[in-house]
This record gives sequence, structure tokens and C-alpha cells, in this order.
Amino acid sequence: MSRQALGKGLRSLIPETEITRRNQIAQIELDKITTNPFQPRKQFDQEKLEQLAESIRQHGVLEPIIVRSVAAGYEIVVGERRWRACLLAGEVKIPAIIKDFSDRQMTEMALIENLQREDLNAIEEAEGYQILADEFSLTQEEIAQSVGKKRSSVANALRLLNLDSQVKRLVAEGQLSRGHAKVLLAVDNIKERQVYAARVIKDGLSVRELEKMIKNGLRKRKTKTKDKILDPEVRMLEEELQRVLGTKVRLAYQDGKGKIEIEYYSDEELERILDFMRS
Repeated sequence: MSRQALGKGLRSLIPETEITRRNQIAQIELDKITTNPFQPRKQFDQEKLEQLAESIRQHGVLEPIIVRSVAAGYEIVVGERRWRACLLAGEVKIPAIIKDFSDRQMTEMALIENLQREDLNAIEEAEGYQILADEFSLTQEEIAQSVGKKRSSVANALRLLNLDSQVKRLVAEGQLSRGHAKVLLAVDNIKERQVYAARVIKDGLSVRELEKMIKNGLRKRKTKTKDKILDPEVRMLEEELQRVLGTKVRLAYQDGKGKIEIEYYSDEELERILDFMRS
């Protein structure tokens, strides 16, 4: 997804005619401004903030922030990083454009701005999508349209919230990549998942190395179970499912109940399988 496509999503929230009509810039005192309560970004790089603060001391704020009026003053819609840097720089006021935005628009704009700048870690992005789903009852398709992403990308991001708090923290801190996190979702046991996460950090494992390690571990545990259930009829059904879906399928069956496991190796393959099932 290109940055230009994301930009279209942002412009749809601030129509050009509105910007042209109400583009007056006000100088607002910093202590009258509070942060966006729907801001998805939780971590700000202190070193980069210091660098921006030094730039502001020398050149001023080159791009105004966007705020909305509230009873206590103003809330930031877009530009919290610039506001924080102004505080560090010892500024008293900051240039701002005042707009009327709903809570939903504030959430969407904060997400889009951070996605364009690639400032969000994988967990912050997922939590931002979850806010849109919980607070404003948006479907994954509606979220995808509002931020200029594919629905499958939104769905995959939201799945990361199923990780335990320890692993999510490691992802948020950048010790585990988004790819590592997606692979770790295959491990249901929390303690075991945390052991794998620790191995990634300790040994510097790539995503593929982690995936291979987990598959080997799962295969060893399932060997006995698989030997028990693979009678001729079950094997035939498993092979039929693999032929129809075009990927590896495991069928566990015992006394009229069990489960079907379908493997996929990319977002595109998952989308293909889902399209097949929907049809």
C-alpha cells in the first residue's frame, strides 16, 4: 500500500474545500492543549524528540498541528510529536489549525498520520484498529477503507492482540518483529510461546528459523496423535481436503468430533482460502 493511497484516506477526512475555507492558523498556548485520547501511538523516541526540539529552537514549527475545541481548551487531532517537542524546546505557543472533528474522525486521522510516517509499532497499530472496532462498531472492511489498508492486513494486525502481554510488550519494544509475532500466534501454550520469544532474542533467530523451530516442536508432539487417528477413512478425507483447498490440511477425528487444521504461508494464500470458503 503506497503512502499516496493512505494520503487519500486522510484527505477524505479533511475535504480540500474545508481546508481552503478554514485554513487560518492560530498561535495557541501549549498548556491549553491536551493529547488525543484516541492516540494509538504510546511510545515516542526521546532522542528523536530532542532532535526535533533543537530544530524548533532554531527554525520554529514548520507545520502547524491540528486541534479541536473542547470544554477545557483544545485536544490534539494530529501533531502530538510536534507539541511534545515544543514543550522540550521551552516554547510557550504552537501554531495550530482548529477543526471540528468527531471522536471517530480523530481516531482515524491519528491512525492514518502515524501509518503514513511508519511511527506505529505492530501492537499500537492493532490497538488503534481495535478502538475503531470497539468504540465505533466498525467492521474490519470499514476500518480498512478508512485507513487505506487491505482488509486482510487489518485482520492480521488484530490477531496480534491475541498474544499474551509479555510477548506483546516485546513486540512493542521492537525486540520481536511483526513477522516473529505472527509466527508465535501458532503456539497456544503461553509459557511455551514465551520460551520461543526468548530464544529469538537470545539467538537472534530470523522469522523463518523461528517458524521452522515451532513446526518441528509441533510435529513431534502430534506424531503419536496422528498415528492413532489416521485410519484409511480419515486419511482419505484429509487428502480430499488438501486437494480441494490446495494446501496442507490435518484432520483430527475421534468418536465423531475433532478439528481441521489448514496451513497457509502468506497473507495472499490466506485470502485465497477465505475467498474459496466464502464462495
